[in-house]
Amino acid sequence: QVQLVESGGGSVQPGGSLRLSCAASGFTLGYVTIGWFRQGPGKERVGVSCISGVDGSTVYANSVKGRFTISSDNAKNTVYLQMNNLKPEDTAVYYCAADSSGYSRYPAPPEYDYWGQGTQVTVPS
Repeated sequence: QVQLVESGGGSVQPGGSLRLSCAASGFTLGYVTIGWFRQGPGKERVGVSCISGVDGSTVYANSVKGRFTISSDNAKNTVYLQMNNLKPEDTAVYYCAADSSGYSRYPAPPEYDYWGQGTQVTVPS
């Protein structure tokens, strides 16, 4: 059974850091693409970053470049999103998702077929 479980969310002051984890089961990270997405209050879900298990390539949304880092620990079958210098506009529910085909090289929601339940990140203004 394919399952993705996010953890690590919370509330942090502007400029602070959080590390989100996405623990995967039911498939091997080396064959899929894992993406991180977020959905702010009253906003649509958008892509933040993704990492290809096939070739290790990574992509970041312009809004998080230089602040967020995606990484993968294949031994733990877990993908991480290190978020530094957090801003109030980063406040959202963060989701991880898997493109089981492994073809996706971009965090576009329609390309991902398995989703976690989400974890809240709050950065008060």
